[in-house]
Amino acid sequence: MKNYPKHYESIVSAMEEMGGKIPNIMVPFGELHEKTISEGALSSKVKELIALGIAITVRCDGCIAFHVHDAIQSGATNQEIMETIGVAILMGGGPSVVYGCEAMEALKQFNKS
Repeated sequence: MKNYPKHYESIVSAMEEMGGKIPNIMVPFGELHEKTISEGALSSKVKELIALGIAITVRCDGCIAFHVHDAIQSGATNQEIMETIGVAILMGGGPSVVYGCEAMEALKQFNKS
């Protein structure tokens, strides 16, 4: 299993580097992320949980690291994250079980850090 806190930090660093090389793409992407996750009819926490469920079903390790981290930062509880993993398994089947295990490991690791 990955070291998810370290993986998260390496992704943030790589995204910052990429932002310096292709700011015309990364700046609007960052703005899109910020505006999408902001409070609205759905809370930021709920939006992060939705993003985590999608990350699991599309099998994106980096996205799992990012959205477990951000869900915790948005106030999601361990049980809310585990239930999100359950919904992802419903929608994604067997592969989502494997990536759900990855998300559970990320949750454990971020809770320790």
